[in-house]
Amino acid sequence: MVKILIIGAGRSTVSLIDYLLINSSVHDWKITVADVDIKLAQEKVGNHQNGKAISFDIKNEEKRRLVIIEHDLVISMLPAFMHGDVARDCVEFGKHLATASYVSADMKALDNEAKKKNIILLNECGLDPGIDHASAMKLIDEIKQEGGDIISFKSYCGGLVAPESNDNPWGYKFSWNPRNVVLAGQGTAQYLDEGTLKFIPYNRLFTQTDVIEMDDYGKFDAYANRDSISYIESYGLENIKTMVRGTLRQHGYCKAWNVFVKLGLTDDSSKISNANDLTYTSLLSSFLPSGKGNLKDRLKEFIGAGWDAEIEKQMDYLELFSDKKIEIAEGTPAQLLQALLEEKWKLKPNDKDMIVMQHQFEYILPGKNIQKLNSSLVVIGKDENHTGMALTVGLPLAITVKNFLTKQFNLSGVQIPTKKEIYLPLLKELEENKIIFTEKAIA
Repeated sequence: MVKILIIGAGRSTVSLIDYLLINSSVHDWKITVADVDIKLAQEKVGNHQNGKAISFDIKNEEKRRLVIIEHDLVISMLPAFMHGDVARDCVEFGKHLATASYVSADMKALDNEAKKKNIILLNECGLDPGIDHASAMKLIDEIKQEGGDIISFKSYCGGLVAPESNDNPWGYKFSWNPRNVVLAGQGTAQYLDEGTLKFIPYNRLFTQTDVIEMDDYGKFDAYANRDSISYIESYGLENIKTMVRGTLRQHGYCKAWNVFVKLGLTDDSSKISNANDLTYTSLLSSFLPSGKGNLKDRLKEFIGAGWDAEIEKQMDYLELFSDKKIEIAEGTPAQLLQALLEEKWKLKPNDKDMIVMQHQFEYILPGKNIQKLNSSLVVIGKDENHTGMALTVGLPLAITVKNFLTKQFNLSGVQIPTKKEIYLPLLKELEENKIIFTEKAIA
């Protein structure tokens, strides 16, 4: 019997937990779902005979270590910055670990010790990162097998709202951690453009965007992720000229979001006390230079030429000019903004979210001109609980854990799904679950 511990029962875990419970009887697994909110964990487990829910505080070191040592494989669905302690415990006790998060410096530092103990530290096995790696590597390996030389690779992904549920001028609703959305892009993005290393600091990130188009779904804004360069080696593309990984939003989102960046409302470094004495209108005014005219006119003047009627509509939708009260007593500007957006961008009971991903390749085959290929994925969620985001984050992680435990691949140390033995069976089963890429040659 294999004992699996899942730490965290948040909104991205529905498909992960369901899949592992469904497979538990076949493979003789026992599943423990641990969360600081025991009711949330119990909801996810239900009455399944092979599952149990426990109350779990990651900060309680003694209990954390005791729980981890009782299990064979740990899946951490905690925020990425919390994986470090769990990973160190897993390596110390010889337990396998899987996450959907980016490989951190903490994780990399454990690679050698994990290999010595023959345990796997599987990371980046969700949607982005995760499905993007697997699907890209399949095409990269196929192009190379044909003798092709890849000269440009661009990869974009976004968790959005489905067209039928898109009823606000931002074209966005939360289907994953709102905090991550509010703080997205902070730092400096770096990528490769025609052989030149390029940097975009946070204060320009939402103004230096591209527009991509998807058949049947129209235009999307694309902004660069923080680090595209590190994946050149991971993907085996050492001779590539252009390498970009980016995030997608509905067309028009980025120029409006840049208003918050320019104002400083996405700052998370200092707290505002007695915030509940303020309105969002007074908060906005506090971040603007002093001047004449009403608040909207002052904001227009501050933003300058970038302001337009669509941005005005987006700001009006958030009630920023209506003296809407701030409900939380203290918080950073980013936290106060998040509280407002969680109310305004909430998925309604019958709303559906949408996952959009597109890879864009340019490559040269022997004796031929430059070839262009787009590989695209669209996944529509079922409702506000069974979202496309939960499916595409949780399912690939669950499938890969199953494939590891059933010995479809045998690897140790820090791994991401860029190896054939990981990505081929993963993509096959994703297709069986209607997560399918469509490839299109571009003239």
